[in-house]
Amino acid sequence: MKVLLTGATGFIGSHVARVLAGHEVVTLGRDLLSRTFRLPLTAFDVCIHLAWYVEPGKYLESSLNEQWVDASLRFARTIRCRRFIGAGTCFEYAPSDEPLRESSPTGPRTLYARSKLKLFEELQRLDKEVAWVRFFYQYGPHEDARRLVPVVINTLLRGEEAKLVPGDRLRDYLHIEDVGSAVAAIAQSQLTGPVNIGSGAVTTVREIGLKIGELLSRPELVKLGALPYSPTEPMHLVADNAKLRSTGWTPRYDLANGLRQTIEWWRQARSQNSVG
Repeated sequence: MKVLLTGATGFIGSHVARVLAGHEVVTLGRDLLSRTFRLPLTAFDVCIHLAWYVEPGKYLESSLNEQWVDASLRFARTIRCRRFIGAGTCFEYAPSDEPLRESSPTGPRTLYARSKLKLFEELQRLDKEVAWVRFFYQYGPHEDARRLVPVVINTLLRGEEAKLVPGDRLRDYLHIEDVGSAVAAIAQSQLTGPVNIGSGAVTTVREIGLKIGELLSRPELVKLGALPYSPTEPMHLVADNAKLRSTGWTPRYDLANGLRQTIEWWRQARSQNSVG
C-alpha cells in the first residue's frame, strides 16, 4: 500500500508511521500552511492527513484553526489518492450522557471543533473515499509534557504534589500505540464517514491520577479537587467504538498496563535528559 502521511512527527502521526512501517510511506510536514507547498506527483492508495495546530492551552480558540481548514482543503483537492483519512475530534459532538456514536448529533463549542467539523463537511463534497477519524483522549510515550498524564507522572517523579480537578467527569482514554494501530486499520478498511477512535471504556481523571499515584507509590501526592473544573468541558465524553472494531481492531493496552508502560518511558526520558 502506498501511503501519504501528514503530521508524521506529531504525537499521533509518529505512532501511525511506526504501524505502517511495512508499507511505502511518504511524509509531509507543517509546510501545508504555505500557499507554495509542493506535493508529490505520484498517486497514492491512501492519504492520512493528521497535521494540525494543537499546542496545549492555545489551540482550542486559535485563529490558526481556520488557516488549517483552508490549507487542508487545498491539499485534499490537489493530492492524487483514492482514499482520504482526515483527523477529527470527539469535541465535534454535542454533549450527551450516553456513549457517542458516529450518528450522534454534533454541536462543537470551540473554534477548533467547529473548524474540524467544517473541514469534514467540505471533504464530503470531493470525489474521494473519505473516512473521518474522531479521536477521543490519548496518552503514552512522546506526549506533550504539558498534558494531563505526563504532568501527573513527572510531578510525582519529582516528589511534588500533583494538583488536579475533582476528577469525576467520565472520559475515554486510549494508549497511543492503540490509537496508531486504529488509524492504520481504518486506512486499510473500506469504512467511510466518521469513525470514533476510543477505548469504549469509561474512566475518570480521578482514576487516572490515583492509578499513577499507586504505580509510583506516591498516592498522598495526588491532590484531587485542588483545581476547579473547566466550565467548557462536558461531564460525559466516551466513545462507542463498534464501527472501529468492525475492522478487526482490538486494543493491546488496558489503562493500568498503559499507564505502567508510560511511566517507565518517562522515567527513561528523564534519566537520559539528566545525564545529557
